[in-house]
Amino acid sequence: MEQWQKDLAEIVETVADEVERFFLGMSEMVETFFELTEEITEQVPNIVTEFDQYFQDLAEEAYRELEDIVGDVDPAFPYSVEPTAEKNPACIGCSHYHGQVYGGNLLVCAMHPHGCEDENCPDWEKEEY
Repeated sequence: MEQWQKDLAEIVETVADEVERFFLGMSEMVETFFELTEEITEQVPNIVTEFDQYFQDLAEEAYRELEDIVGDVDPAFPYSVEPTAEKNPACIGCSHYHGQVYGGNLLVCAMHPHGCEDENCPDWEKEEY
């Protein structure tokens, strides 16, 4: 065999070795990528749980701060209360319903300041829009 043939065979062998090493390296990279993907997939529920807990804690903190701010407001400041099936059901839809709380006391209406005791109020009138 001549020298150039030996050199060519050596080059082909070197190229084959390099290609084999390249593909072995790629196989290792792909395996590492899949392992990393599996680890990330396993961690996603934990991340979601931690994320959810963080926002729950944040909401609770904001609520506490809001309570502190609202707690500074005068408690005698009036606010509205709507009639419900449990509380003042005879007043639902009545035009006379006032429903304001003053200093912690609900004024239902002028005719029945504490609310009607029956399920049907004799003074009930349909609310006009």
